[in-house]
Formats: sequence, structure tokens, C-alpha cells
Amino acid sequence: MTGSRHCPALLIAAPASGQGKTTVTAALARLHTRQGKRVRVFKCGPDFLDPMILARASATPVYQLDLWMVGEAESRRLLWQAAGEADLILIEGVMGLFDGTPSAADLARRFGVPVLAVIDGSAMAQTFGALAHGLATFQPDLPFSGVLGNKVGSARHGEILRDALPESIRWYGALPRSAAVELPSRHLGLVQAEELADLDARLDAAADALAASADVALPPAVEFAAPESRTIEPLLAGVRIGVARDSAFAFLYQANLDLLRELGAELRFFSPLADSQLPEVDSLYLPGGYPELHLAQLEANQAMALAIRGHHAAGKPIHAECGGMLYLLDKLTDKAGISGQMLGLLQGEATLQPRLTALALQEVALPHGRLRGHSYHHSALTGELVPLARGECPNYKRTAEAVYRIGRLTASYIHFYLPSAPAVAAQLFKP
Repeated sequence: MTGSRHCPALLIAAPASGQGKTTVTAALARLHTRQGKRVRVFKCGPDFLDPMILARASATPVYQLDLWMVGEAESRRLLWQAAGEADLILIEGVMGLFDGTPSAADLARRFGVPVLAVIDGSAMAQTFGALAHGLATFQPDLPFSGVLGNKVGSARHGEILRDALPESIRWYGALPRSAAVELPSRHLGLVQAEELADLDARLDAAADALAASADVALPPAVEFAAPESRTIEPLLAGVRIGVARDSAFAFLYQANLDLLRELGAELRFFSPLADSQLPEVDSLYLPGGYPELHLAQLEANQAMALAIRGHHAAGKPIHAECGGMLYLLDKLTDKAGISGQMLGLLQGEATLQPRLTALALQEVALPHGRLRGHSYHHSALTGELVPLARGECPNYKRTAEAVYRIGRLTASYIHFYLPSAPAVAAQLFKP
């Protein structure tokens, strides 16, 4: 790989979570896509739900960027590839602009991507300008472009916010405080894209509001340096992997699926909710999701339960992450206290808690090497399972998620980012 590439790009950030980054990023993606531009969208940090919305808005798959979990080299490769095929690159940040290590600001600085800050202006007037100035100047080496006012009360309110800005900060427009453009949430974040029947109408309404409030010309082009070349050995050549994918199991990194194919695997998707049998496969991948929202249906599908138990009894590999692991337990109980009998391949049970029980980056030393990922869940697991290994958090958090192994079954709360160590990932699925 040689030669840098140029493409207009923005990193959409905010002073805090809950300011509307996803809505704004999706609105920008839909606006420019409707104009015939090719838009590639990325999500900063580990996240599954926001990318579902962003993929619908841009009509292209969404990938993660993160200096630790994905790594600088892989992040550079993904951006360089996108710059070769897109007219605009959008990156949705994570939490507040400067929050976490590494932060969205760290990513913007590393790759020279200008920041567009989304600020909830619903209870603000001229102080909007002070907050924008603070975000722009807090770190003097940060490439900062401008701001967008979210949840404004009227066109006049948007003008007040705009007029409060210093001349050096570009006004990217405003989105109204309106149920027509907001994206609903539940305990793990945004409601999944496929569950929102009116999602396209919401995205179009948000795009219309942006177009009416400001100049929507593309930002200046960013130069993306060429990445180092890499080689993926075909360690899974000819291996058929059954991947669970439905509304109960949908937390899948696109990069994970891409890597498995690069390793030589053939992916065959199936639904534990709806299907009565497994496809003809050598290995299974049970990703995270919302099994707690489908307890009765999962429990009732005894044909699928028997098929997965038979797969395990035959000594075939199973890799289960978070919600996929919960499906393998004896029992799962939701927040309302309603329980469902699960597959019984892991001895124990889990119960949804009123609050978040873990949120942390994780790295685990497995027998064939180290894999990185993250943990984010509301359930607590009880049982006598003995871990094969425990994760370590790079930010010195106490979270140390267990990884369990029974025969060829590997399970954990950790959502692994498989490209962090392709050869290690291959061993999870290799017959």
C-alpha cells in the first residue's frame, strides 16, 4: 500500500454523552447520501447500536475506530481504504470529546480529522459560545472545525446560538427539539435500527432540518497516510461458521465478519429465535444482543436448543459473547423478574440488574495469545464456573471479566474485536 489519499472528513463529538452525536452524524450521512455523495461512517470506540443507525443513514457498513482496541495501524488502514472510495468520511465520537483514554480528541489529533462539536442548546443562549470556545481551545493542538446546536426551540433560538460563536468557529446548523428526529433508547443504548419502523422518516426529517439551517458544503479534505501492508493467513480455509443474527443476537462488529472471511471461513447466518435447525456448519458464533427481551421465544424453540447442544456434544467449536453466553446458561431473568430456561451448556444463571454492571475495555491472555475487546452489560452471573482466564483493563478499572471454556466452547461477557489478533481469533473457530 503506497500513497496517501485525500477526503473531506469530520469527527462528530460533544461535551458529554446524550447530546445527540448519533442523531447528528446520521443526519449528516443521510443529507449527503441523498445528494448523491458516497459517505463512509465510522464509530469511535466499542459500540454496536449506533453503527446500526449510521449504516442505515449512509447505506454502507460502519466500522469501529479506536487507538487501543482496534489499534492505530488498523484504524489508519480503515480510514485510508475509506478515503479511496468516499466523498465524505464521518466519525461519530464517544462520550465527551476529551473523556476516556484514548479519547475521541486523541483520535482526531492522531489522524488530523477536524472536530464538529454537537452541543445541546435547549437551555442555553450566549453561553453556547463560551462552551464552544472551551471545546475548541482546551487542547491547542486539536483540529477543531465548528459546532452544531441540537434541540433548539426555534429558528430564532438557533440564530442566537449561532451569533454567540467566535468568528473562528464554523456554524454547522441546528436540529430542532422534536420527537420526529430523536432516536429512542433502552437499557443498553439506542433501540436497534430494525425495530424502528419509522427510522428512515426520522433520518430524512433530521437531514431536512440541517439543510434548512446552515451551509452544508463539504469540509476541507484531510490527508490520510497509507498504512503498512498486512498479510492474513487462511487459517480457517474451508471452515463453515454459523453466525447467530436476529433481533436477540445482533451485536456484531462488521470487522469481525470481514476478518473471518479473510481467514478463509464461509459464514452462514441463522436465527436462534426463528430457525428450527442449524445450517451445515463446523463452528458456531453466538454474539451479544438482547436475549432478555426474547426469553419466551428462545425457551420455546427447543428444536434449536437441541441442535446447539448436539453441536457442542459433537466436540465442535462454539464462541459466545455476552448475550450469546447468557443463552448458554441454565436460566436468564429479566428486569421484571421473568425467567426463561436457556440451553444449560454453562452451569449458572444471570439476572438483569437495575443499573449497568460493567463497562470497560478488556484484554485477555488466551492459550494461543492475547485478544482485545470490551465489556458492557446490565446482568450479573452466578454459578460455580471456573474461568480459563480473566480480562485486564488498560485504564486500571477493576473490571476483570472471566472467560470460560468447556471442551470446544468458549464464552465470556467480553465482546472481542477479532482483528486485534487474527491468529488467536482463528483458534476460537478452528475445528
